[in-house]
Amino acid sequence: MTGDDGVSEDKLKQIEGQLGLSLPAALREAYLLFGRRPELFEHQDPMLPPSDLFVHEDLGGVLCFRSENQGCAFWGVRLCDLGEADPPVVVQSRDGWRPFMDRLSLACVELVISETLFSDGRLYNACELPADIAREVPRLFQRVALPDYPMWTGNDESPVRWFSAPGLLLRQDGLTADSWLHVRGKTLAHLSAACIALPGRWAQWQGTAPTAVDELPFQPSCGLGPLRPPPL
Repeated sequence: MTGDDGVSEDKLKQIEGQLGLSLPAALREAYLLFGRRPELFEHQDPMLPPSDLFVHEDLGGVLCFRSENQGCAFWGVRLCDLGEADPPVVVQSRDGWRPFMDRLSLACVELVISETLFSDGRLYNACELPADIAREVPRLFQRVALPDYPMWTGNDESPVRWFSAPGLLLRQDGLTADSWLHVRGKTLAHLSAACIALPGRWAQWQGTAPTAVDELPFQPSCGLGPLRPPPL
């Protein structure tokens, strides 16, 4: 990271003045470190630029700093928790607002690796796993040290768990039949190896013979209708 990667302190103070509140230290640090590196957080469910931060009226007020790409869900910190340096994060899901992670710093780590997962379509693939194949994921790949957390689309796609292997990053959404597995490879060879190891309905051809799915998850519509930020 360099000095040009982050949002300036002056800009953050200006935004705080407009919002009439102080950002938690962990969120401030994230913007200062990589707030001007859109390739790290602007692919699927982006972190909002400081100028787009807003307060949602639910739960007594939630400072929202991340949005699903069609506005179907938001991530944020309750106003009552803003005094904490590294407060818990909540997510707006189909089942209402739910606890997401107990530390904002962890939520920022999850944000960056999630956005990395979707950053290069050539090296990404997704699959609906039948239950018997889904059980093979923790046997074949190493669990990443992130806690379970809910997927905004609802209980059927929760919890979310991360796995890795040399040249591979994997995210499993849900533990039941037809849970989604998302995979990003360092190279096409790495990606193809994952497809071969887990036979299923892969969305893209990667040197295997999968059955194509109709569409990738979350596209083209989330099914909730767009949720608009309320006026401040």
